[in-house]
Amino acid sequence: MTTKVSSPDTGAHPRETAEALLVVDRLSISYEARNVFRHARRNVVEDVTFHIKPGETLGLVGESGSGKSTVGRAILRLIAPSAGSIRFDGRDLSAFGHRTPLAYRRDVQAVFQDPSMSLNPRQPVSMAVTAALKRHGLGDRADRARLAAETFDHVGLTRAHLDRYPSELSGGQQQRVAIARALVLKPRLVVCDEALSALDLSTQNQILDLLVDLQLETDMSYLFIGHNLEIVRHISDRIAVMRLGELVESGDAEQVFEHPQHPYTRKLLGATPAEHPEGREGRRAVRVSFAKALAEGIVPEV
Repeated sequence: MTTKVSSPDTGAHPRETAEALLVVDRLSISYEARNVFRHARRNVVEDVTFHIKPGETLGLVGESGSGKSTVGRAILRLIAPSAGSIRFDGRDLSAFGHRTPLAYRRDVQAVFQDPSMSLNPRQPVSMAVTAALKRHGLGDRADRARLAAETFDHVGLTRAHLDRYPSELSGGQQQRVAIARALVLKPRLVVCDEALSALDLSTQNQILDLLVDLQLETDMSYLFIGHNLEIVRHISDRIAVMRLGELVESGDAEQVFEHPQHPYTRKLLGATPAEHPEGREGRRAVRVSFAKALAEGIVPEV
């Protein structure tokens, strides 16, 4: 049995939950496990609760198989919960039935680990952005081309990249296209599922810098799913730790990293990091300075 550490996300603070953009409440997800003798259902996520406020980043961490990506897929409505609820902007997603409204698809976007999976190798990468706009009925052809070019500028790509094919871009450039595809719809929440894992260290730092800057400009929220604890720490306001499908600890990022309560969290961290400035604005300042230092080739002390 997993020992759970009490946290601010267990429903003890209804005011914070009421202000939240996303509320995941006692979420469970199970799959059917079959063998030659019997069929049974196995819980891969069990009784998970957390919330994300507007403009906030929640880092969801855990080892492979912990269930963190499964939670992200449920928020994206790629899989259905077995129990519990997910509420976005006060509305229970179960009210949507089997069809997800385009408005929700627009408000909640995703950036996955492998950007090439969302890019058609036979089409210029700009098509990934213009197709998203067309799907949501936004603008005419000229408007969509203009918005694609502006969004490419915003994520650090040039107009010359618009007509290139995925095979002509580096992994980092492909991930910037994937981010542009998500951002062009002006989402309120972006689920970043191992979005930096397939990139080299230098490119990871550049994309981290980009994500921090974009959030400061737009006040959108992130669910940042990852296993690189240092990256998750510096981009997150709060941290939630998953183990074997359960949430074992959550809280303020510095609190969790500096004073981990659960043995599993301490195992993941290995050592207690040095103290950082307290408070939301202090954490944002640390993240921005960290990202800028990395972009300049400086490795900050942590």
